[in-house]
Amino acid sequence: MTTQKKDHNNEEKFLLSYLIIPLSSIIIFSIGFIPIIFYCLFIKIFIPFTFINWTLLLLPFIVYFGISILLLSQIFLSGLIIKIFNIYYMPGSYPYSTHEKNVLKWMIIVSIYTPIRKILEIIPIGRLKNTYFRLLGMKIGKNTLVGGVIKDPCVTSFGKNSTMGEYAIIYGHIHNFEKGTILIDPVSIGNNCVIGAGAIIMPGAIIEDNVTVAAGALVTKKQRLISGNMYVGIPAKKL
Repeated sequence: MTTQKKDHNNEEKFLLSYLIIPLSSIIIFSIGFIPIIFYCLFIKIFIPFTFINWTLLLLPFIVYFGISILLLSQIFLSGLIIKIFNIYYMPGSYPYSTHEKNVLKWMIIVSIYTPIRKILEIIPIGRLKNTYFRLLGMKIGKNTLVGGVIKDPCVTSFGKNSTMGEYAIIYGHIHNFEKGTILIDPVSIGNNCVIGAGAIIMPGAIIEDNVTVAAGALVTKKQRLISGNMYVGIPAKKL
């Protein structure tokens, strides 16, 4: 009976942990709609529309500003909630299970961050992206432009005066499906670095200062790129 009760409790915890993931994203994105609701109420009260009224000409601008408010509120409110509640995961190798605290945090972040990342790919505003990434725990130095895709912001860091081209990807995690584990390993990019368009950087990579990674190059897991060099090819090799 004790074993059955223990199994039942474990099953309840398992189901509860999996419910937390979609519920957290639903709650956070619902909160993100609050500013646009107030905006719509403001428009309704102060701008009376009729089909023959000149204010109808304002409609395209009102819709544009409404969409902008909605996108910005979703981006920044989700980032602020992640920062306020400290939903950051730590590097390490973990069983791929919601019973593991860091894995559960990773799953929650993925459910919230992935839709926002897609929005930021459509609206490539550097400062906006950098601000959002910082809310997610990413370290970004001055005058650094981050393009492409950052899979794991809270374990990724950039130094000063660095550039990451479009379609480049940085991974901070990798799954081992045979062992049922997930490895979360930080990626560090130094000062004055250039990550070419379409380059891929795997978990644990360290890119020292003044390094150029050519377009389409593959920086392998835990690879270290030495300062002052250019790296090209698959896998990335010093030119």
